[in-house]
Amino acid sequence: MIDYYKKKLFLVKIDKNDKFVDQVERWQAHKQGILHRGFTTILTYKRQVLLQQRKHPSFDGLYDLTFSSHPVFIDGVLQSMEEAIYNTLEREWKLIKKDLNTDLRYLDKFYYQARDPKSIYTEHEVDYLYIAELNRLPEVNQDFAYGYELVNLEFSPDFQLAPWAETVKKLLNV
Repeated sequence: MIDYYKKKLFLVKIDKNDKFVDQVERWQAHKQGILHRGFTTILTYKRQVLLQQRKHPSFDGLYDLTFSSHPVFIDGVLQSMEEAIYNTLEREWKLIKKDLNTDLRYLDKFYYQARDPKSIYTEHEVDYLYIAELNRLPEVNQDFAYGYELVNLEFSPDFQLAPWAETVKKLLNV
């Protein structure tokens, strides 16, 4: 995997009420199933959803709605959710804020826990869900994705979704 996955990053460890507990190193959190905060951002284009086929140490090859990550501590200060989302948008999709037709819109947050049967990692998160519309389709960033699909929101289960993406579909009643 690329250097980004080798970087030592610290996430916010939280309790079940989504309250700050401490900092936790990213891979320690995922190996030990420690509850932390994350986000999923759905990108749409012409009324369709961009699904990313993940190229990642955990849940590799599964499809996400459109990308997911975590706010991290930088110089001891936790990123805002929007800052983390825009950083991930640029890192994983090579897109910037001006590539969006709309501002990020917060939809909901939800709790989930899922173990990756093909790795040693567990996602255990309170996940914040956002949506935005693209003004152009991105090129695939092969460092983070095998590819992507553009689908209607009510897409069929032909795609093997990451567990949190399944939860999002249920939240959105699709």
